[in-house]
Amino acid sequence: MRISDAAAAAGTTPRALRFYEQRGLLPPPSRTSGGQRRYGPREVARVRTIRRLLSVGLTVEDLRGCAGMLHLLDDGAPPSPGGTACGQGSGIARRRLDALDAEIARLTRLRDRLAAQVGLTGRDAPGTTVTGGP
Repeated sequence: MRISDAAAAAGTTPRALRFYEQRGLLPPPSRTSGGQRRYGPREVARVRTIRRLLSVGLTVEDLRGCAGMLHLLDDGAPPSPGGTACGQGSGIARRRLDALDAEIARLTRLRDRLAAQVGLTGRDAPGTTVTGGP
């Protein structure tokens, strides 16, 4: 199938497929005699995998670190415990989780400083969960 059909089947755009190819996440596809890219079901599955991993917080750079193993996730199944395809065994997911935890902590500190600066602390602070009556 041509790039526009493959992109539609994967839920993305032709531009994204070219981007993934440029970044080494998607191997260069075969070409027609006219030079057009030609994709099959395997490539579409890989693009879906890339999109799924990006949607849960991994970055393109993270995926570049395990691009050679992405085919292990192409069926849409989560990695097995201890698996290496961008998962636990590779350390990539752990590093991303650590980075997300650090960012959450930084934003929480920033929120608390802002709330204190404007005098909204305790029950009045935005984001504070209040249980009980009115």
